Amino acid sequence: MSRKALVVVLILLSGGLILGYSLGVRNSASSAIAAGSSQISSLFSPGDQQKSTEDDVSKSRRNAITITVEAVSPANVRLTVTEVREYQDPLSNFFGDDPFFRQFFGNRRLKQEVKGLGSGFIISSEGYILTNDHVAGNAKEIIVTMTNGEKYPAELIGTDMISDVALLRIKGKNFPSVKLGNSDDVMIGEWAVAFGNPFGLFENIDKPIVTVGVVSAKGMNLSVEDNRSYRGLIQTDAVINAGNSGGPLVNSAGEVIGINTLIYTAGVSQAYIGYGFAIPINRVKSIVDELQKKGKVERNFWTGMEVNIVDQRIAKYFGLKTAEGVIISDIKKSSPAEKAALKVGDIILEINGEKIQNEETIIAIINDARAGDVLDLKVYRDKKTFNVNMTLEKRI
Repeated sequence: MSRKALVVVLILLSGGLILGYSLGVRNSASSAIAAGSSQISSLFSPGDQQKSTEDDVSKSRRNAITITVEAVSPANVRLTVTEVREYQDPLSNFFGDDPFFRQFFGNRRLKQEVKGLGSGFIISSEGYILTNDHVAGNAKEIIVTMTNGEKYPAELIGTDMISDVALLRIKGKNFPSVKLGNSDDVMIGEWAVAFGNPFGLFENIDKPIVTVGVVSAKGMNLSVEDNRSYRGLIQTDAVINAGNSGGPLVNSAGEVIGINTLIYTAGVSQAYIGYGFAIPINRVKSIVDELQKKGKVERNFWTGMEVNIVDQRIAKYFGLKTAEGVIISDIKKSSPAEKAALKVGDIILEINGEKIQNEETIIAIINDARAGDVLDLKVYRDKKTFNVNMTLEKRI
């Protein structure tokens, strides 16, 4: 019997009791109450009532976040990575460049195996896995642990240091996989769920560790680090720590919107203190396609121009209100720059809509490009601005 039917029965019983008293028929009313009570007791045992309450509570706690965690967790994996690193023999360093001791010790380089932990997630039922280049790009051996405890050796299909993306594969079929979303339509303030293996905690329960926050910013550009270009990142306050690298950042619809990659520590800690950053998944999609086909991303291109930063003196000379952009100081013959009709003395203010604030900005943008890409340049010449398209050509 439903809760609504029970309420109706109770109301009818109460009504019968009042009517019995008003007509002076106590015995009939008492009989009705006893019969009704007996009937109710037979319908609901104490165990059934408790189960019904627990089911209602469980339903009320189930929401978009819990549904997302349940759907995405099986496709998360723990990575155990073994790298071989070279380092200078401390004894040979101790004597510096003294030629007398060098004849005995030389300039010896030693090798050592180093183990590390990271995260990844399966993007297809065929066993393709995404992670960071800084997690698995130099691996000698990679072991993948699933949420059911199964372990697989992984093959490094391809890696790209500039974008910090690596593609792995494990042998098998019908693996659980995630759905890749659209990072271009990410909304600031929407829920974000980070999955991963912080501090190796995944190993304790064979389940990814889950943290929840919001997307706090997008389009974040960070400084170039180890030749890596961190552009257009998604910023979140979902907790990310060492070991989360390579895990997915997911929206409340269960779609992957980025790869967890960096944390901001303000230089005072090695752990999370407020913000994490993820590589947008739309940027990753084209990289994955190229890694699957070639095992690398083709970045061997040239522009054929040399540039210098615009300072206050140059800005004043050319009539710019503020010192911004870079000025072209040289253009090579038959180069992409010459074909785009650029000239020495042109000042490039923006590339693909991004303002050129310093040399680091333009280096990061160019390094992140690939042969065949078309760059949209905003150019200042003769106190006028206009746009020019320059196609990057493969260096021969």
